[in-house]
Formats: sequence, structure tokens, C-alpha cells
Amino acid sequence: MTSSTTPWNGASLRKDESPPFRSVLVANRGEIAVRIIRACRELGMTTVAIYSDADAGAQHVRAADKAVRIGPAPATQSYLSMDLIVEAALAAGAQAIHPGYGFLAERAAFAETVRSAGLVFVGPAPSTIAALGDKLGARRLAADIGVDPVPGTFQPAAVERVDAADAIVAAAEEIGFPLLVKAAAGGGGRGMRRVEGPPDLPAALAAGSAEAKAAFGDGSVYLERVVAPARHIEVQLLGDRFGTIVALGERDCSLQRRHQKLLEESPAPGLTDAERATLLDRAVRIGRAAGLENAATVEFLFDEGRRFWFLEVNTRLQVEHGVTELVADVDLVRAQFEIAAGRPLSAGILGAAQQAAHPVRHAIEVRLSAEDPGRQFAPAPGTVGRWSLPGGPGIRVDSGVEAGDRVPPDYDPLLAKLLVVDADRPNAIRRLARALDEVQVTGVQTTLPFHRFVAMHPGFGEGVISTDWVDSEWTVAAEQSRNRALDRAAAAAALVVEGSLTPQDRDLDHADRHPKPPSIGPTTGWRTAGRSLAVDRWPR
Repeated sequence: MTSSTTPWNGASLRKDESPPFRSVLVANRGEIAVRIIRACRELGMTTVAIYSDADAGAQHVRAADKAVRIGPAPATQSYLSMDLIVEAALAAGAQAIHPGYGFLAERAAFAETVRSAGLVFVGPAPSTIAALGDKLGARRLAADIGVDPVPGTFQPAAVERVDAADAIVAAAEEIGFPLLVKAAAGGGGRGMRRVEGPPDLPAALAAGSAEAKAAFGDGSVYLERVVAPARHIEVQLLGDRFGTIVALGERDCSLQRRHQKLLEESPAPGLTDAERATLLDRAVRIGRAAGLENAATVEFLFDEGRRFWFLEVNTRLQVEHGVTELVADVDLVRAQFEIAAGRPLSAGILGAAQQAAHPVRHAIEVRLSAEDPGRQFAPAPGTVGRWSLPGGPGIRVDSGVEAGDRVPPDYDPLLAKLLVVDADRPNAIRRLARALDEVQVTGVQTTLPFHRFVAMHPGFGEGVISTDWVDSEWTVAAEQSRNRALDRAAAAAALVVEGSLTPQDRDLDHADRHPKPPSIGPTTGWRTAGRSLAVDRWPR
């Protein structure tokens, strides 16, 4: 498999089968919009892209059959404008809207607006999105069917009631510290605050509620125990309108920073067959209880005692859906369209579900983003210079940019997803390391140094991972690298003063700030040194 256009299990239409829809509007941008447009092309459907002023020349705009300007750069005036998007779909003659992920993908109001306009929303029903998007409602649903949620509260904290303070503190002490204040109506770390003890709780509740209100229009928050160390493992579900719901395997998403995923793999390393079967069964039970139709992901925490704790459900396509596709040999976007068109789950999907508890391949995905991992993953917008990504057996790249494209500061800085697949995890890691070695990007700082660090890390190779791995391993290594670089710079500056080193020599020696361009070909000393220091910045 060499690209996201490779035909997978059942990925091409039979001669007697019509496309699910005539035309589809893709209500998103970047790599996921390109991914969906490619699936539409394979299914014989024409595509409509939308774009803001910041994305007028973006790859997804160039890839679509039609493109409609939706507004200025701010997402609130473009990609989050429900009425404008629906109007664009109607004007362009689209029959369906695929939301991708992020933006409006999990907004029940958007799904309802699409349906009310006579269009098809490619995703779960508005009622399902609303029910599972309410984290407290999802926790209660899981508990009602005997799936244990992470210990915590089941009702929103009465943040604005002074007389409720004692009851909130009592509930927190019963849950146990440290704990998290979490938004009931959203995710992605918005509204989340870690609380070490009772004195910190009032401020965390107020700040978390205010952030949740600003992000989701709902300031409801609740309390949840910190489960640590733990792994973050999620299950991919598909369901059709005939009541068939299947699990297509699990993904380990433990490598995160600020509750945002950086690397995902499937299957989760180290699970026994019995544990995997239990996990998949619990996810299917939740999907069935929620009346799931289309795609969703059920997320769990897996603790040191090897217990699974239900976390939440995402009622959309996930960023990391590709690793499931590579392991299960299916096309999830195609399946979404078929389900939305009223068709039952295909034989390929059902067959993959039967094999999900016994995977025969291993896939890993890294998110290549315009961020500086040496500076706490700060966004690094700019203009892409050289853009050379790997190929060869078992390599897939889902990209949203090309050389010369501008990476705007207005949106998520994800540039591309690099995925590898092989017969088992050790071979997949070796393939990942090889693929990362081939990547060449100039013009913007990317997360490439972090991914190379992970691929070479013995602990990651052994499967010793958790949700705090990035803080305990990468952050320490990056700080040590920065300190060594500062020491070298200070020593070089002293030599300049003494006259034994020119300023030019000093800059060339300080390779993590002013590196000499690496030659194309065998690994140079500059690249080797840069990677060993976990810096490896390409020249601008």
C-alpha cells in the first residue's frame, strides 16, 4: 500500500452498483478534506470544496470538482458557519455533506440543519450526536449497561451556587485526588483542569467552566479521577440502519501532549486475546445502546491493574482512522457514504469485524504538524519550502499541503499523516524509522524531531507507553538538548572573543539553530548529531 488512493477491501464499485450520491460537499479543509475527496472520486461522486480566504489556494480546493468561498479566515466566520455551508451545498447541487473531523463534525445542530435542508449528513443521527456528545450522558449510558466509566460524577457541578461548594468538595474527596475538572459538552482538553487537592478546586471549576462556555457554548463541568499511569485505547465502530453494529479493532493513542494525540497504532501492543475481545465487546454494547448509525469511536483508559475504564464516545471519523484501515483492510470513508445512503454494512466490513480480535498486521501513524516540539509544541506557521515525503512498501501518506503552500496560523497545524504497516510491531517500527529518515521539509518547523525520537526510543519499542510518556521522556530529552545547545553556544562565543573562532564557524557549529543543509543521500554527520540531540531542524 503506497498511498491513500490504493484500492482496499471492497473499495471499488461493482458494475451493477451506483454511487451512494451524485455529489458531495466536504465541510472541512486540509488533509481530511483531500482524503474524503479521493474517496468520492473512487466512488464516482463529484465533489464540492469550501474554503476561507486563508485557504484560497489550498490543496483541497484544487482537488475538488467545485469550490465555494465560505468567508474570511476566522473559523467562526467560515468553517463554523452552518447556514453558509448548507447554502453552498444547495447552490452547488450537492446531495450530501461530509463533515470530516473537528469544526462541525460533532455538532448535533449542524447535522439537524443539514437534514432540515433536505440533504444527507454523512455521520450519526443528530439525536445520537447530542446524546453521546454530552459526556455525562455518555457516562450514565455506559454505567447503565454495566460498562464502568472512569470514577467521577454523573451530574454537572453546580459551579454558580455558593451553597453547593461543600457538596462538590465532598464528592471530590470521595473520587480521590488528583482529579480532573472536565467539560461536559466537548473535548480536546478544552475546559479541562487538573486538581491536586481541595484548595485548588474552586479556581479550577471556575476557570474550566469559563473555558468550556467559550469553546462549546455550555459551561457545564464535572469531576473525574486521574487514572495514571494509563494507556488511552479506543475502538472503531460502524453501524448501519438495520441494527448491525461492529467493532473493527482498537487503536492505542497514548502518546499525547496536552490531551492531544501525536502518534497512534493498531492493534494496541501487549493486549491478550481475551482482553481485546472484552474491549471490543464493551464498545459494541455502548454503540448498540446509543443506537449508532455510521462511524464512532469509543475511548477507554487502560490502567496498571489491566482494567478498562470507559472515557467517552466520538461520533465522527477520527484523525487516526487510517491505521484501522491498514490493519483491517477496509475503507472507512467509503463505508460512511454507503451507510449514509441506506445500504447495509458490506461483506468486507463484516469479514473484517470477525477478524478484529485476531489482527495479523500492525500499523502506526504519526502526525506531521507545523509545530516546534522543542518548545512545547508551539505552532510554527509559515510557507512550506521543500516537501519530500517517503514511499515504498507499506507506506501511506495523507497530506494536505504541497511545496510552496502557506500554513496559516488560523487553524490546526496538521500538515500530513505518515502511516506504515507491516506484519508485526517490531517491523512496523523499523519501517517507520526508515520512512521518517526519508522526510525532507523546509520552510516550517515540524514535529519530525519528536517522531524520530520516538521511533528510536527503546521504551517505545518495548511497548512501555502511557499518557504521560511525552512529559516523562520527550520533554526531559528536549530540555537536556536545549541546555547542551546553550552550553555549546556559550563556549563558541567565548572562543570568538578570544579570537580562535570566527562568528561563521560558531554558527555552523551550533547546528540546531543555523544548520548546514544536509546532502541528499547517505545520512550526514549533521543529521546524525541533530537527531541524537532531538533537535534536527531543517534550514529555512
